Amino acid sequence: MYKNLSIRFKLILSFSVITLLIVMLSIYSNYSISKSADGFSDYRRIAKNSLIISSLENSMFMMRLSIANFLNLEESKYIDSFNKFYLETESLAKESKANITDPQRIRLIEEINSLLPKYKESFFNVVNLMKKENQILEEQIDKNGKEVDNKLSTFINRNQENGKSDISLQYSKFLKDFLLARIYVMKFIESENEEHYNRVNKEFSNLEEKIKILKTTDSSELKEVLEYLNIYKSAIKEIHTTINERNSIVEGELYKIGPKIGDLSEEMIISIKEDQNALGPKVSELNNNIKSLVSIISIIILVICIFIAIILPRNINNLLNTFQDGLFSFFAYLNRESTKAELINLDSKDEFGQMAKVVNENIVKTQKGIEEDRKLIDETIAVLGEFEQGDLCQRLNLSVSNPALMQLKEVLNNMASNLENNIDNVLKVLEQYSNYNYLNKIDQKGLKEHLLKLASGVNSLGDSITQMLIDNKTNGLTLGKSSSELLLNVDKLNLSSNEAAASLEETAAALEEITSNVRNNTQNIAQMAKLSSEVTKLANDGENFANQTTVAMDEINNQVNLVNEAISIIDNIAFQTNILSLNAAVEAATAGEAGKGFAVVAQEVRNLASRSAEAAQDIKTIVENATIKANQGKSIATNMIGGYKELNHSISQTINLINDIQNASKEQLSGIEQINDAVTQLDRQTQQNASIATQTQDIAIVADEIAKLVVSDVDAKEFVGKDKVKGKDINKNKELNNNQKEKSLDSPFINKKSSKRSEQSDEWENF
Repeated sequence: MYKNLSIRFKLILSFSVITLLIVMLSIYSNYSISKSADGFSDYRRIAKNSLIISSLENSMFMMRLSIANFLNLEESKYIDSFNKFYLETESLAKESKANITDPQRIRLIEEINSLLPKYKESFFNVVNLMKKENQILEEQIDKNGKEVDNKLSTFINRNQENGKSDISLQYSKFLKDFLLARIYVMKFIESENEEHYNRVNKEFSNLEEKIKILKTTDSSELKEVLEYLNIYKSAIKEIHTTINERNSIVEGELYKIGPKIGDLSEEMIISIKEDQNALGPKVSELNNNIKSLVSIISIIILVICIFIAIILPRNINNLLNTFQDGLFSFFAYLNRESTKAELINLDSKDEFGQMAKVVNENIVKTQKGIEEDRKLIDETIAVLGEFEQGDLCQRLNLSVSNPALMQLKEVLNNMASNLENNIDNVLKVLEQYSNYNYLNKIDQKGLKEHLLKLASGVNSLGDSITQMLIDNKTNGLTLGKSSSELLLNVDKLNLSSNEAAASLEETAAALEEITSNVRNNTQNIAQMAKLSSEVTKLANDGENFANQTTVAMDEINNQVNLVNEAISIIDNIAFQTNILSLNAAVEAATAGEAGKGFAVVAQEVRNLASRSAEAAQDIKTIVENATIKANQGKSIATNMIGGYKELNHSISQTINLINDIQNASKEQLSGIEQINDAVTQLDRQTQQNASIATQTQDIAIVADEIAKLVVSDVDAKEFVGKDKVKGKDINKNKELNNNQKEKSLDSPFINKKSSKRSEQSDEWENF
């Protein structure tokens, strides 16, 4: 029964069983995971609440730290820090209230929310009180303290000027007591100690009693001082009240609310941790149970899957192996590895049995067709072997049922016929070419690729040979005409060469004498240039000496200026000494009899200062005269430098002219020597030309004979255009050569060089 089931039904049945088991496992796993996820969600929610409460506790701590820093340092940045952490704490408290469901924790959160505004209000009350304290300190205490200080200082100075030293001394004691009281005021503000505050009141009470006891003409001023003191004491009292109020808020509210909020946060954290400790083991136990059950069910499913995976593939594998062996046998027959194809031995009714039946039928048909094709292929091999040997007359005669092979047969027979006809045409034309007849061509109509290239190549060969013959005949005729004219021109060249050689010998002798004269002139000019350089050196030395003189004069001027500055200092010291002697004389006069000796000394010091001033004035006059003389010397040296510079300029111009003349003479000498060498070379070449002309005459005779032989050989062959060939026109070539010679004579290089030389030396141009 299992053997007759189809593969499709077997696979559907196996996968249905596996799918059903997997669905059952998924349903149970989903239920278990959902239950475990609920436990994890609760644990996660508790952990989140714990994190929020911890953050709230941390923010509350930062608020308390900001308040402590502000109370110590009174900086505005700590107010901003408090506001920041207050908003953060308030936000965390609201978030906690939204997430927490436990009634006890909700009560704690609500208590924290009720304390936070009161905590903020208390802090800003403290901030306002501290601002008020600073304002009283700046606008009343500091200001009124300075007023009392200034009033007492004024009274002291006024009584001192009026000669009332005892009253001035009494005011000085008042000022001392007031300053001592202010010191205790600052100590009280810094320490906020009640003992310092009592000492401040005591100091001010003593000061008031001392002022009231003193009765002078300045009673109105003292009354004003007492008014300022009363204002000052009122301000201190107000600061004392403000400090007590501030400390009351800090100790009674801030230092109680802050720790209380911290304790509430800590209580919530402990409660949440207790819930975490209770929930954790329950979730762990549930996960372990789920893991065990899922493992057992998975093992059962795995065993069933393994059983199905072994039985079903083994059956399919046996069928595939049988089908594979039959196909391999058939493929071996197709690939000529065996001479017979075995049929597939399967008697089942499943898909593999149906496929085996169809394949067996096709094996029989294919075997029959291959045997017929083999016979035609054997005949084709034999015919192509004859083609390879060069016999294109053979044809294919067998007929088979394979349409492709029949079409191949027709194509091969047609190809053989076309090749045979085209090769016959090529052989016919090549035979005519071997007989020196290049008049016929191969017809290229209907030819492609290699046959077309073969026909084109043969036709091109004929055209190339024809053109070569035409060129040979043309060159032969031209060579015959040229050789005749060459003989005439060679005779003329011999005569001209001999005459030119004689003229060049006379020219060379004259140029040699001119060269000697130009060389002597060049040597004399070089000696003049050397003497001019020595004169220039001497002028430069004179200019350097004049420059050194100017520098020395400038240094003298600098030293004189320094002496003038020293004299001014001496004069100023004498003036100050005179003033001091006058002050000493005044003090001596004030001292009476006891200062008479000191007055004599002061008079002597004054006389000494007067004599120092006079001596300094005389030195200054002498130094000014020295400065005038130094400036005159500097002016003379400057004029000398100008003269030397003009002399140098003139010498430089003279040297430049001599150098120009020297360079021109050198170029003349070089030009003459080049012309001399050129004439000598030209004489030598003229003699060689005469010899070459004689040899050229012999060559022209031989070339004439060769040209006649070439023309007669070409006329013996048949080709297109043989009777129309003529020699080339020699006169056109002559005109072309003459134009080229004229261009070479008129080249810009020669004209430029000769023009440059004529500009450099008028004497050479005249010569």
